[in-house]
Amino acid sequence: MGKLKDRYIRFDWAIKRLLRDKANFAVLEGLLTVLFEDKTQIVEILESEGNQLAETDKFNRVDIKAKNSKGEIILVEVQNTREVYYLERILYGVAKTITEHISLGESYGNIKKVYSISIVYFDLGKGNDYLYHGQNRFIGVHTSDELQISTKQENAILPKYPREIFPEYYIIRVNEFDKVAKTPLEEWVNYLKTGEIEPDTKVPGLSEAREKLKYYSMAPAERYAYDEHLNAIMIQNDVLSTAKLEGLTEGRSKGLAEGRAEGLAEGREEALLSTARNLKAMGLSMEDISHATGLSKEDIVKL
Repeated sequence: MGKLKDRYIRFDWAIKRLLRDKANFAVLEGLLTVLFEDKTQIVEILESEGNQLAETDKFNRVDIKAKNSKGEIILVEVQNTREVYYLERILYGVAKTITEHISLGESYGNIKKVYSISIVYFDLGKGNDYLYHGQNRFIGVHTSDELQISTKQENAILPKYPREIFPEYYIIRVNEFDKVAKTPLEEWVNYLKTGEIEPDTKVPGLSEAREKLKYYSMAPAERYAYDEHLNAIMIQNDVLSTAKLEGLTEGRSKGLAEGRAEGLAEGREEALLSTARNLKAMGLSMEDISHATGLSKEDIVKL
């Protein structure tokens, strides 16, 4: 019975369904406070196309756009499965957000700093850390000093670093975390990965999550939808893993007969086609299948 009480809703579901409620802001504020190492307060949740609930969200992005007490904008995105051009999409999302929040003819001084936080559950690429942080810094090619820009602020000309204005990026590679959680950040990443929260935690956001995100506090219909969501993610990951394995196997066999390079290329192509067929059978939209596989919509129609 104790185990049932200790089961918590996964963050990707909570951010989609629960954390937009002002009563639950403390959970997300806790994550941001720990990540930024600065107490962060959410003033409001800003709606955008990416925030809308849709069936395709179960595989693709589930995000929140928030505004902190400084008026800065924070994008939080969860991605469960691999997507082609993932970094490019992050960049597009940030650029779109900047332009959405400044009116035509408005002073550039009104542009708000944007923070992009990506929580990814797939193999993004090479790298040994579970957290990566990117800033725009202008460093002297010959002098190695960091450039400061003179800017007007509250009727005074003050120096400012470009990183104080340009977007900032955080990428949390959940599956790369394999430590015993000792710090507040590690406790948060452990929850993101496992859904587990220490019973005596004092970490900002997680103590609130223990009360707000209990699995057995959900209504039966909501629990059913949540379980289906988890099941769909598992099936999706199995489909992609199987297709990858089949593609590599076929590629190797063809490589022995026709040359390793040609065989691997054909194996990868067949893997993509096999993945696309499975995703199509599962009812994903053509656009999502195209994003996931890199195939054109015309190719997908022919399957």
